[in-house]
Amino acid sequence: MKGYSEKPTRVRFRVLAFIFISVVINYMDRSNISVAATAMSKDLKLSSVELGLIFSAFGWAYAALQIPGGVMADRFGARATYAFSLITWSIVTLLQGFTKGFVSLFGLRLATGAFEAPAFPTNNKVVTSWFPNQERASAIAFYTSGQFAGLAFLTPTLVTIQHFLGWRGLFITTGIIGIAWGIIWYIFYRDPSQHSKVNKAELQHIEEGGGLVKAADTKGERAKFEWGNLKEAFSHRKLWGIYLGQFAVNSTLWFFLTWFPTYLVEYRGLDFLKSGFLASAPFLAAFVGVLLSGFVSDALVKKGVSLGIARKTPIIVGLLLSTSIIGANYVNSTSLIIMFMAIAFFGNGLASITWVFVSTLAPKHLVGLTGGVFNFIGGIASIIVPIVIGFLAKGGNFAPALVFIAALALLGALSYIFLVGKVERIKVVTDEELNRDIV
Repeated sequence: MKGYSEKPTRVRFRVLAFIFISVVINYMDRSNISVAATAMSKDLKLSSVELGLIFSAFGWAYAALQIPGGVMADRFGARATYAFSLITWSIVTLLQGFTKGFVSLFGLRLATGAFEAPAFPTNNKVVTSWFPNQERASAIAFYTSGQFAGLAFLTPTLVTIQHFLGWRGLFITTGIIGIAWGIIWYIFYRDPSQHSKVNKAELQHIEEGGGLVKAADTKGERAKFEWGNLKEAFSHRKLWGIYLGQFAVNSTLWFFLTWFPTYLVEYRGLDFLKSGFLASAPFLAAFVGVLLSGFVSDALVKKGVSLGIARKTPIIVGLLLSTSIIGANYVNSTSLIIMFMAIAFFGNGLASITWVFVSTLAPKHLVGLTGGVFNFIGGIASIIVPIVIGFLAKGGNFAPALVFIAALALLGALSYIFLVGKVERIKVVTDEELNRDIV
């Protein structure tokens, strides 16, 4: 580590750029199958039922392994965990280019969800280690925007790749990109206390602002998993507030990831090409919303506004804006429908800095595990919401489905208002600390 310099280095922002790229690749490998679906199902002779099962496979494995993914981040550190996750999910993505039928493709999509599971708990662990409280919401907003940027801007690129290389070439190409990035991550990423480019002034800036520099130090001590830790992650009302809030945020997100194009074409009668163009508008709105949310929240903190108000306000306002999706039930104009959808997804973007509460509330030694539980409960929305919407809309009327999405968004806002309470880190006395005090 270099000696003290009066001016802090800015290595943390390079680290943030690394996370952003990782999130873009993460969502590229989630969405590539939607681009490949038509040609792939024709070549492999997949029925609509089989294709639906393949679409759902990712969500089942991803949600189920969030908690183990968080444990991995705590036990093995961000460098090793993220490299392992990136490389393995990318290998599985590449192998999808060689699949021969339903069974192998279903298994590979399960594996994609399984190996992506540690990614977002690790993202949060990295930001918690590298960023002080007053910068953390902006950092989380920036890397979270990668999912909306990927969905809004990468789809045309994926379509172009498939046009020239076919659907098999699409999977192979995206898989190779992820493998290469996983290797780059492992070569260059280090925790704050071990990074050769960071100076003492930057470390002091991070630590004085509440960044967990020492908690990220992985010089040889690995956090041991204990069942009591899992109980701890489920035992606090304020944590349940953010868990339910994340379910609500993800419910709106998964409507747009799954049913939105079908809603425009089959229930609103839009031309397929036109619907594809219009569908990008809400994703761009969400992209703007998440960036605005992070910067506004951190600006409020820097102005001396209480942490609770600064962090909760964008999320609560965003979830309340998401309820505006119900307005599409009362208009017939395409422009008004898209307007209500864009407002709702802009609100979803505003609310998408929810990870900042994992960084702020989780016990210091359980940041990864708490993030895993948080993303597990949020991930359940990827399973439940598409199925419930399909049931509600089966009679040809989509209005009840939009009421359902709005109701969940309202539930999320209420959970932040009444359950989260004072925004402060949960303090837990570990066995090691207890024994030290006794001695």
